[in-house]
Amino acid sequence: MPITAQLETVSKLYGAFAALRKVSLTLEAGRCYVLLGENGAGKSTLLRILAGLLRPTYGTVTVLGNAPYDARDHIGYMSHAPMLYDEYTAVENLRYFADLYRTQTCLAPEETLRAVGLDPALKRPVGQYSQGMRQRASLARVLLSQPELLLLDEPFSNMDIGSAHQMLDLLAGIRAGQRTIVLTTHQRELAEPLADSLITLTAGSVSTILEKVQTAAIHA
Repeated sequence: MPITAQLETVSKLYGAFAALRKVSLTLEAGRCYVLLGENGAGKSTLLRILAGLLRPTYGTVTVLGNAPYDARDHIGYMSHAPMLYDEYTAVENLRYFADLYRTQTCLAPEETLRAVGLDPALKRPVGQYSQGMRQRASLARVLLSQPELLLLDEPFSNMDIGSAHQMLDLLAGIRAGQRTIVLTTHQRELAEPLADSLITLTAGSVSTILEKVQTAAIHA
């Protein structure tokens, strides 16, 4: 199986505080990795290091054989905050972000919104969207550049159960396209059907890795 990303004994220190402690992981293409753990366990720090937004204090990180910063055109990062302009419609947001990808071939904003179940003709600004709609619009922003590695920080946050299941179905389709997904969540029961690997972080260290075999649909 091709390797999308690799971390070797990665630590991130803030003074005397260790946000990550000697984390080693290999992330294969077409798999979904779910990061679990309490607040402060290091989940978001790990995502930001993979995204190239933070540099590790010790250890090495590669994404598609390069340093994360050099692979940024192939990485999609969805933070806990939506990173959308509230006063714009969803399609206006995506047109703006598409203009920033000058060296890449992006999907059409309208096509991307339809893929996540949003109507591109909707004139309401995203600041007036429900939480579920905002999360889907945020995912559309991530998918716009067709990244090979998706990093999603709490994608089910504040969603009702119906919206969460729609998000799960979307992510299952993305994974089937041989893209790698790494997501954080406090809602293990929601993410577990999608996961190929459940990785638990405790105080910045990997405490358990549970490998799963996908044998069923995401939900009945």
